[in-house]
Amino acid sequence: MKDAAILLVDDEQAILQLLETVLHKEGFHSIDKVKTSEEALCACERKSYDLIVLDVTLPNMSGIEACPFIRRLTDAPILFLSARDTDFDKLTGFAVGGDDYVTKPFNPMEIVARIKALLRRTHKPNSVVPTAPVQGVYDFGRFQVYEAAGELYVEGKVIPCPSLVFQLLLFLCKNPNRIFSKSELYERVWGVNSLRDDNTIMVHIHRIRERIEPDPAQPEFLVNVRGLGYKMVKKGLPYEY
Repeated sequence: MKDAAILLVDDEQAILQLLETVLHKEGFHSIDKVKTSEEALCACERKSYDLIVLDVTLPNMSGIEACPFIRRLTDAPILFLSARDTDFDKLTGFAVGGDDYVTKPFNPMEIVARIKALLRRTHKPNSVVPTAPVQGVYDFGRFQVYEAAGELYVEGKVIPCPSLVFQLLLFLCKNPNRIFSKSELYERVWGVNSLRDDNTIMVHIHRIRERIEPDPAQPEFLVNVRGLGYKMVKKGLPYEY
């Protein structure tokens, strides 16, 4: 994980320097820093990153505006930094492709904790993807999840899936017909229960439904059990809750 390539995007030199210093102390050394969205896009075209820290308020093009373009270049987790802390702002960040959202002012060690949690779920150094995986395939009829290849197929077509959306989908598929609360999902997938944010779970659930459900407004697979949590329904198993 410490060999992860990280891109820091912020127009405040002091914040870039602070984050770089803290990350260096934590053992991360492959760190690039840029101050604008345009520079971030150029960096992502030149190099493959494992994680991007993206400020929302940037000159010319905001981080929110830039995120969809960055998403075309990489599936790396994107952690937003912003002085805006309303639920609407956070949901907007997730909707455009972000994976986490931290408001300013922040504790730099919280940023490090979130970065580590994101990388634990997504960074796989020196991994080799088999061309025809025979294990770790989760078949739900309409869709299939291939763990080794990191791919989602829906009705025979590969569907692009951001890293943490895929990780949450994979976890639920590995545990069909079992109910998980929001806090359990956050702890199991994000790995940092103390930093739980219910909006994060809801947005990622919605993004999964957009991909796997015939009608996301009336889910058949990823359903909500009122007052308890969410479960991935797989028919034909010896038990269903």
